[in-house]
Amino acid sequence: MEAYYNYVKALHLIFVITWFAGLFYMPRLFIYWIEAQDKSDLEKDILTRQFALMAKRLWYIITWPSAVLAIGFALLLLYIMPSWLTQSWMLIKLAFVALLVLYHMKTHQLFKQMQQGIFKYSGNFMRLWNEGATLLLFAIVFLAILKSSFHWVFGVVGLVVLGVLLMLGIKAYKKYRAKAEKN
Repeated sequence: MEAYYNYVKALHLIFVITWFAGLFYMPRLFIYWIEAQDKSDLEKDILTRQFALMAKRLWYIITWPSAVLAIGFALLLLYIMPSWLTQSWMLIKLAFVALLVLYHMKTHQLFKQMQQGIFKYSGNFMRLWNEGATLLLFAIVFLAILKSSFHWVFGVVGLVVLGVLLMLGIKAYKKYRAKAEKN
């Protein structure tokens, strides 16, 4: 089975990438979909139907299958290399993957609500929500690449700094949009 390790790893990485592509784009669609609710009735109707269709296709044709395949190939990798489960970096990485799955499930819940015309959150909230996948991606990739040579303190500090930078970027964009709307 070890002869297939690199093939399985390549497939795992491909589906992780497509899974994250869906997780990055879905909240962006949510933002546009939410903001379409403030348009005139005609625009709102057209945009709402279009965003609902786009989100449905993205979620069920790309994001969900990619998640299932990424997790499936990850389990196969752990079957090939069971010793990884004794290493602390892998256990921490799996904890972040569990958070990623929870993030995916909450995004699914938001998707289902919006498909039913329930818009509980603002576009600004969705901009923040969108960064959750970014933080998880950084944590997971750094753990996978650096393994045990990466000290956890640097990881935590790095994630906090990244989070602060992302928040500052979102605030700056909000100010820019408000200024642009005035002009």
